[in-house]
Amino acid sequence: FMGLRTENEIELMLDKAERKQNYHRTMSEKLRKTEHMKDMLFHMRNYKALEGVVKALRWALGDKNVEHPLE
Repeated sequence: FMGLRTENEIELMLDKAERKQNYHRTMSEKLRKTEHMKDMLFHMRNYKALEGVVKALRWALGDKNVEHPLE
């Protein structure tokens, strides 16, 4: 067991997750206008997956605007 994460560690993870999410959104929008459907879907799936990560991290930090991540 590695122990609990500090608030600072969670904030750093949140920042990284949001940056990756923005990258995948940008790439999926860019590829939407091309015929690279497989690549576009890859980026869209990653964007959606990171939505859950961002929500869970915000919830862990006590963001009152975020409901329980499993609801």
